[in-house]
Amino acid sequence: MDNNSGIGKIFLAVVLFCAIAIAASFLLPWKNINWGNLKLLSQETVTVVGEAQSQEKSQIASFNAGVSSVSDDKEKAVSEVNQKVQLIIDAVKTFGISSEDIKTQSLSVYQTQESYYEDGRQKQRPGQWQVNNTIDITLRNVEQASELANLLTKSGATNVYGPNFTLDYSKQANNALLGDAMKNARDKAEKIAAFGGKKLGKVINVVEGYSTPNIYTMMKSQAGGGGAPIEPGSQTVFKSLTVTFGLE
Repeated sequence: MDNNSGIGKIFLAVVLFCAIAIAASFLLPWKNINWGNLKLLSQETVTVVGEAQSQEKSQIASFNAGVSSVSDDKEKAVSEVNQKVQLIIDAVKTFGISSEDIKTQSLSVYQTQESYYEDGRQKQRPGQWQVNNTIDITLRNVEQASELANLLTKSGATNVYGPNFTLDYSKQANNALLGDAMKNARDKAEKIAAFGGKKLGKVINVVEGYSTPNIYTMMKSQAGGGGAPIEPGSQTVFKSLTVTFGLE
């Protein structure tokens, strides 16, 4: 009975040793082991920055239109602002802007304080009510920017800002630039590797860089009635990737 138990323990030990040896044969990076000292060698790498850029026409224009009212009567001021804002929204929708591209940016209702003198002393008392409402409008057809600007200036808005031109970052141009930046990085790395008598291996790490596009917007003034003709201009789209390659 004791002999069988001893044999069983030896058998389990042999099986466990074989399993560890097999696992080690797959997991250990044998080619990086210096057998003289049995220590792992760190992998040689090269890190480069790949860059790509293109000139893209502005694709989105944003406007900001505000309405304000001042009155001794709070409800009157609020009602007047609401009516004017609704007229602007209706006009913008008729122009072709969808509801998803119209949103309230800010709404404020507050009462001013007036200074007055009584018995030679300066005092404060509640003054008039001031109400402001501002909406943001996104125009996805930049060729209509001048027309929308004219509409907003005639719509009853007390202040109009815009257009501010941007790119549509959902466009495929960005993906294409990422591919170009990676190719640029690989070309650089291959040259560096060749200078060192090495071959380029696999990509080990990639970090995308950040850049703010340069915006070129052209606006031409026009005397007399009407608005100012607006040219959307273009923007330089820039992508950079910091890529680490292994060397062989």
